[in-house]
Amino acid sequence: MDQHKIDLNGIKAVETKVEITEFLKFPYSHYSGSKHWVAPLYIEEKKLIDTKKNPFYKDADISLFTAEKNGKIAGRVAAIENRAYNSYNKSNVGFFGLFESINDPGVAKLLFRIVEDWCKKRGLDGIIGPFNPSIMDTLGILVDGFDHDPSILMPYNYPYYDDLLTSSGFEKEIDLLAFRVTEESIDKDRLLKGEKIVRRRLPGLEVRNINLKNFDEEVRIVRDLFNSAWADNWGFYPISEEVFRKIGKDLKSIIDTDMAHVAEVDGKAVAFSIALPDFNQALKKINGRLLPTGIFKLLYYSRKIDRIRTALMGVDPEFQGKGIDAVLHKEAIVNGLEKGYVSSELGWVLENNTNMIRVAERAGASVEKRYRIYRKNFSEELS
Repeated sequence: MDQHKIDLNGIKAVETKVEITEFLKFPYSHYSGSKHWVAPLYIEEKKLIDTKKNPFYKDADISLFTAEKNGKIAGRVAAIENRAYNSYNKSNVGFFGLFESINDPGVAKLLFRIVEDWCKKRGLDGIIGPFNPSIMDTLGILVDGFDHDPSILMPYNYPYYDDLLTSSGFEKEIDLLAFRVTEESIDKDRLLKGEKIVRRRLPGLEVRNINLKNFDEEVRIVRDLFNSAWADNWGFYPISEEVFRKIGKDLKSIIDTDMAHVAEVDGKAVAFSIALPDFNQALKKINGRLLPTGIFKLLYYSRKIDRIRTALMGVDPEFQGKGIDAVLHKEAIVNGLEKGYVSSELGWVLENNTNMIRVAERAGASVEKRYRIYRKNFSEELS
């Protein structure tokens, strides 16, 4: 008997509160033996799939599924239709996300077969993923860099996941790169020289800290810049005002304004960069739970964070290629060093974004992790 086969009755659509809880809790047990996985806050995981409160679902649908083997949950997945993405990209694809599985191709194949059936019933002709659930959340499968903890808002998975995807008929769509620059590797002189050149070319350039007292206006500025800067990038679709407000609200409490900037030329906002303290260093200590003692541990260990991650950046197309992105990276990295942050992650960066890759390398950064997005067209049947 094939040890990888799984009874079709083992698949379950997640609907009840108990089933939702089981779906959300699976990764916590699945990664209990992992040295590097960082448990996300359980309350934040609930928000991700809350179709009534998460504004992403105003223009998207999601269904959740689990697979059981020997009476226990062995895997989970979400099937997603993102109408905003398809409308903007003139495409007709579905997405998968929130995928986790034991090391069993039979379990993975069944989960993806369910996603495929769900998408076909909606008239969709392919699947891309993982998006968890959108481009503004975590995405990708880690395929290189397993010996490092993930940075804030980045995923982690076991090394066998790539095999599960490829054995289920998926192929690479694109890779996302995460660069690391440290106190030892940073080329500070080069950064400072580069900044002088940029400021000579753009004498009206000013870089200011994001103003938390005027946060609503700052969110609007960042959203407008993001939507214009990313318009031609892979995976992009315009992010709604409501979604960006939610992101801003979620990040406001952890933003360090010395590492969150808006660049202006002659008073006009033309670029932004938001680097965040790597709260995964603190979250790792509490296993996703704030109560009863997690919140105190989180407060204690948050004072010991010594890494940052540049999580969001965008430059107005009119000003791209002029070095403003390098100036913003310099501000975050150098300010971070002065505040005791000895290491910075830059990314993710699309593997075909040669300009941003060049900026990272010139700063002294090198690729630490590689994440992969996969695609499957329905003309290629799952075996």
